[in-house]
Amino acid sequence: MTDPTDFEKRTREVLDESAGRLDGHTRSRLTQARHAALAQLERPARHWWRAFVPAGAAAAVAVLAVVMWSSPADRPLASPVDDIDLLADAPDFVNDGEDLEFYEWAAGEVET
Repeated sequence: MTDPTDFEKRTREVLDESAGRLDGHTRSRLTQARHAALAQLERPARHWWRAFVPAGAAAAVAVLAVVMWSSPADRPLASPVDDIDLLADAPDFVNDGEDLEFYEWAAGEVET
């Protein structure tokens, strides 16, 4: 350990002097608080949630494996362009009034 510097020596003197001016009751309470804090350090920290971390990780890996296994690689995913094409091919209800009664009937069937 290195020798204390002049600053550290002076700081220690000022601290000891200020602690010497405290009354007995305050010193007793500070000592009790110090001992309580040291006792907390000696007790092992119990983190109950750490017991579930491996199980959570295993569950996440299992879900990922099922998702990757259930979607074949040869099946292409739909692109936004495909969605736009589907919307463009949808019937135009405003201009195509001849089948409007059928669509109203179908919507009524779905609601009931």
